[in-house]
Amino acid sequence: QVQLVESGGGLVQAGGSLRLSCAASGSIFSVNALGWYRQVPGKQREFVAVITSGGSTNYADSVKGRFTISRDNAKNTMYLQMNSLKPEDTAIYYCNYVRAFRNGAYEPSPDYWGQGTQVTVSS
Repeated sequence: QVQLVESGGGLVQAGGSLRLSCAASGSIFSVNALGWYRQVPGKQREFVAVITSGGSTNYADSVKGRFTISRDNAKNTMYLQMNSLKPEDTAIYYCNYVRAFRNGAYEPSPDYWGQGTQVTVSS
């Protein structure tokens, strides 16, 4: 059974950094694109970053230049290095497989949402 478990969130001051991790079980990790998404209660979940199986990356404009996505296929783990954090980055962060790029959006799989990890940035 495939599972994704996020960790590394916490409380940080504006301008600070955090590194999120996404640990995956199952054998499909290395062959799929993976993404980070985030959600503020009461708002829609939004795309943050994606990394393909070949290592190509793309980011939401709001985090470009501040966040870096990476993956270690040998460890079945994906990371999100977040620098220069802003209060508007406060959200629950989720990782998931990206099943398609359609209509300008990276569609996450509906099957593998985890519990997420809370990131809170104070001003």
